[in-house]
Amino acid sequence: IGLRSTRILTRDDIEVIRPNALMANAKVVNESGGPWKKHRVRISVGVAYGSDIDVVRQVLQDAAGAIPLVASQPQPQVRFVLFGDSSLDFELRVWIDDPATRGQAVDALHTEVYRRFHEAGIQIPFPQRTMHVLRNQDSLPEA
Repeated sequence: IGLRSTRILTRDDIEVIRPNALMANAKVVNESGGPWKKHRVRISVGVAYGSDIDVVRQVLQDAAGAIPLVASQPQPQVRFVLFGDSSLDFELRVWIDDPATRGQAVDALHTEVYRRFHEAGIQIPFPQRTMHVLRNQDSLPEA
């Protein structure tokens, strides 16, 4: 922090310089500050309608437990959050011990969830749209 500006180093090792006038009016989030160093990570995942939600919950819990970067306390939580357009949407909430490992933890969780869903036969749907083309004979140009 200087007299006229504040220099911030991002996780991608990029230096951002902000005038102090903007910093005084801005919300600043310090992910590694505070008395507790742990950081919450949320993973959203949708499963196909018709999936057994109890099995989905258990698979997500087991996947979280298999990742060494995920803290055992507080325990991982699974929430059924939404009836989506194409899926039943869940959120896996875990804590990690170090905010700097967030990217690694998210990658490991996505990979493990995908593998375990595949093994359990749980489908991750993708949006599909049906298009109906109506042809009105009266509006076609004459040949």
